[in-house]
Amino acid sequence: MAFIAIPVPHRLSTIDLGLVAIYLVAITLFGLQFRSKDRSLKNYFLADRRIPWWAIALSIVAAETSTLTIISVPGLAYTGDWGFLQIVLGYLLGRILVCILFLPRYFRGELMTAYEVIGQRFGPRLHKLTAFLFLFLRAAAEGVRVFAVSIVVGIAIGTGDVISIAIICALTLVYTLEGGMAAVIWTDSVQMLLYVAGTIVSVAMLGHRVHGGWHAIHTMATVSSKLTIFHFAFSLTTTYTFWAGALGGCFLTMASHGTDQLMVQRLLAAKDLRESRIALLSSGVVILVQFVLFLAIGTGLYCFYGGGGNGIAASSPDQIFPTFIVQELPRGVAGLMVAAILAAAMSNLSAAVNSLSSSSMVDFYLSWRPAANERERARVSRSATLLWAVVLFVLALMSRGGGHVVEVGLSIASVAYGALLGVFLLGTLSKGATETGAIVGMIGGLVLNICLWKQPHTLLLSLGNVHLAIPKIAWTWFVLIGSLFTLILGWAASEILPGKRSARSI
Repeated sequence: MAFIAIPVPHRLSTIDLGLVAIYLVAITLFGLQFRSKDRSLKNYFLADRRIPWWAIALSIVAAETSTLTIISVPGLAYTGDWGFLQIVLGYLLGRILVCILFLPRYFRGELMTAYEVIGQRFGPRLHKLTAFLFLFLRAAAEGVRVFAVSIVVGIAIGTGDVISIAIICALTLVYTLEGGMAAVIWTDSVQMLLYVAGTIVSVAMLGHRVHGGWHAIHTMATVSSKLTIFHFAFSLTTTYTFWAGALGGCFLTMASHGTDQLMVQRLLAAKDLRESRIALLSSGVVILVQFVLFLAIGTGLYCFYGGGGNGIAASSPDQIFPTFIVQELPRGVAGLMVAAILAAAMSNLSAAVNSLSSSSMVDFYLSWRPAANERERARVSRSATLLWAVVLFVLALMSRGGGHVVEVGLSIASVAYGALLGVFLLGTLSKGATETGAIVGMIGGLVLNICLWKQPHTLLLSLGNVHLAIPKIAWTWFVLIGSLFTLILGWAASEILPGKRSARSI
């Protein structure tokens, strides 16, 4: 599909730039209000488990919604239809299963990371391996998310990638370093409300700018088949189908919300298991409404730009929504929207840095220095936070590339999620699984998903006179395939290879 020819965008007005600057300063000062004299790890990484469920729910949504989501999901609706919403249905089902399978295990004892559960079930080797895989996964995926900031800032302000990313990283680090998890969750809540408000304003403005309003947009989109949600054909090569959404989205959410420290850390900050479950389930409803708004914006942009068939192709569909914000929204509103998108970026970055720091500290440093006093633990925790902020800054600069950035980020996450979820399911469903068997299964699942990810669009195999053409499997199936392969291989290896059996599940 050809994109609308978009001229070089105007930069934000002085008023809009002022609003963005005020927001950046205000949210940083707000986050600093959560500095505490309590330097314990429980307070720094879990906010002393005193956060109400509704704030955790908003924080979960904010952590799921990065800049790449806000700018890329409208691009998906602009170039295609509403098929992405099928994955959200899987998100809802996955949350239910996490509440049943994983959350009760996390609230047994005083755990601070998801991978301590693996250590209790299997042993220290797999504990370290799963934690290391999380660090690699979260850092790689977050690098893509942070890079998405430069797309917006570059169009709105005109700064280069390095300066754009550096500003956001530095400001986010200030309050994350000082306030810990309490600052992360409460700033997340404010930032989530801001970008949702900005999204609603954009929907309203599109209705105002298109002749005939949203009734005309709906009519044009219906004629062009832009509002189709369900595609029931079963295909492993098509990204957005009902089965890929329901099954693939379910397994993706089980992995992201049940095994990823980024989400588990928030759920552990709840007062008890009941509030943790309420927070997770209610966040799914908000996510559904939110994605409907993002897709509506993409459909509205398709109609606003005359069906997207005018002129030459733009450099990236991810630039369409930011360009509309800068060129078409009135003064003040454009600044609000840019601030809203930066809010999503900062909430995502603060969450990533804090979760990476907590896993580094709890899963690795304390195993090496279990006798470290509270002062040493506090110092190392903050040093780890600073180090990971620098690492994400570097990875963001390395992530520059084309395509839908939301799909790039999700596909990178899906590669490692399959192996992680498979190990957790193995420990949950099998009492006889051994640590050696689980390690074999995890490595096998990870290698399989890497091969699926790196596979060319069509893989040609020649076996004598027989020639096979294997099409590329869509990323939405990666977690399901990887986790089932890990589960089966881990169980088989546990039966064949020698190893100590725990005789209990997670």
